[in-house]
Amino acid sequence: MRRRLALPLAAAALALPAALIPATSASAEVADKDQVLSSFTQSGSGSYDAWNSARADQGSWAEYGFDWSTDYCSYSPDSPGGFPFADSCARHDFGYRNYKAMGTFEANKARLDSAFLGDMKRVCSGYDSEQKASCDNYADLYYSAVSTWGS
Repeated sequence: MRRRLALPLAAAALALPAALIPATSASAEVADKDQVLSSFTQSGSGSYDAWNSARADQGSWAEYGFDWSTDYCSYSPDSPGGFPFADSCARHDFGYRNYKAMGTFEANKARLDSAFLGDMKRVCSGYDSEQKASCDNYADLYYSAVSTWGS
């Protein structure tokens, strides 16, 4: 008699944690998405490199439902003065679009704009002093535009 009762109880006990996993996993996934998004949108080359690597392998990040779409530098040239800012603009779009989708854009906008400036300044750091000064001027102009009018 004990054996007949023990088997259904054991099966029920094993099924209970399995029934709870989806609810726990779903809430953990949202928190994890916010962490991953944050890690991809910080100032600094490490964050940029992590985002760029993930961008090259978007399928591996599909579970997060990130919006990878971009119009690059929108209505401005992607390479003003010949300086390639397209990837900087793409990461900026990534941050804007995904934080808007999560409803936390305003709380993150200033940081996203600052990371954008850092990305462009890293592009500029590869040029000699005269070209770097010109590139930095374009970077400052683009930053000023997004920090004032970006939405």
